[in-house]
Amino acid sequence: METQKQKKSFGQWIKTSITIRMLMVGILILVLLIPLSYIQNLISERSYRQEEVVKEINQKWGNEVLLYGPVLKVPYQVHSQTKTWDDKTKSYIQENLITVYNAYFFPNTLDIKTNIESETLGRSIYESVVYTADMKIKGSFTVPNFEIKDIEADDILWNKATVIINSTNLKGIRSNLTLNIGTESYPLRSKYNQNSYTNTLETQFIKEISLPKENTVEFDMDLIINGSEQLRFVPVGRETNVAMTSDWASPSFNGNYLPDTKTKEITENGFKAQWKVLQINREFEQEFFGELPQINASAFGVKLLIPVDEYQKSERATKYGYLVIALTFLVFFLIQTISKINIHPFQYLMIGLALSMFYTLLISISEHSSFLKAYIIAGIAVVVLIAMYSKAILKSLKFMGFIGLSLTALYAFIFVIIQLESYALLVGSIGLFLILGTIMMISRKIDWKND
Repeated sequence: METQKQKKSFGQWIKTSITIRMLMVGILILVLLIPLSYIQNLISERSYRQEEVVKEINQKWGNEVLLYGPVLKVPYQVHSQTKTWDDKTKSYIQENLITVYNAYFFPNTLDIKTNIESETLGRSIYESVVYTADMKIKGSFTVPNFEIKDIEADDILWNKATVIINSTNLKGIRSNLTLNIGTESYPLRSKYNQNSYTNTLETQFIKEISLPKENTVEFDMDLIINGSEQLRFVPVGRETNVAMTSDWASPSFNGNYLPDTKTKEITENGFKAQWKVLQINREFEQEFFGELPQINASAFGVKLLIPVDEYQKSERATKYGYLVIALTFLVFFLIQTISKINIHPFQYLMIGLALSMFYTLLISISEHSSFLKAYIIAGIAVVVLIAMYSKAILKSLKFMGFIGLSLTALYAFIFVIIQLESYALLVGSIGLFLILGTIMMISRKIDWKND
């Protein structure tokens, strides 16, 4: 008889113990981490698919554009002597060898004016931003200095001099390229370059009238090119000036040099920016002998920054999923403890799964609409579902309204944090501090001694 009473009292303690309830809620929260992790994997998978589609669109339209040039290329001869053994004469024969190298001379001035017109291309539910850049390029070459390498005038092969331009995107060029030097025009043609990040365009041999043998010569050219993601230039001029305008409202200026803050202007209709780079600002010389080095790391320009897309926002939202589940369970736990209403673990599990469904609704709806609309629809659906369910298990309109308002405030708070960038940590910390203070005030009514 006494043993039966002990069993009954132990079973009653299991049902009413606050400690047991807390352990149960904690275990359920850990269990619900599993569907949340699957949801995060789903977002990553969909985001990766988006990247693949965007990459394919960009490849067909034209990848990023990096422009490097024009550069004057002048071959020259180097004389050397070698000795070879002659078995017939039983002596060494001295021979003169002539090796041809190339000298590269950068422009004295380089001015580039470009207008970027952006366009949105879509495939299925995915979109990519591409652009068409209309460039006006002009500058000048001064008389090359071969004396620094002790190269004699007779060894300079002026009759084989050319001008080259390097670019990462020949596929996107939409105009026949002609370089005007002085009074002459020279078409540019592709030249295969196996070991270079950029592709080379080169003119035919420059006529003597166009060469800067004794005086400075000026050049100009027009270029229309399709590209995506970003547009950059290597400052090869002794003085490089770039002026850029665009109808894209979210630029990200990158590279080694930033535009002049006095001329930079960003509005909802586009942006304007200007750069001025001097030779003294660079890490490389004005001329090279032998090989043209890789100086792409010195490039600067603009990236057409795509605002945070739906998948990035959804991923940020899921990072707060653990917080939403924990706080919602805590609200139910406090109501259960204070009102002495019994809530079964299965009911906690249903509430947790409903909270998890918010993120799948958010992802699926945002693929066909804006993130704001998707967030509102998913939030309303989950809040109404849990509020109606709480009415069934708590048997009180007061508790139903309290839970509905709590979830609405929580989702609104998280939405604000997602939209913020610079102040996200500050606002989040203040919000969590206020939530913690509220919970501490409410939990004072719980009698922990009778556990």
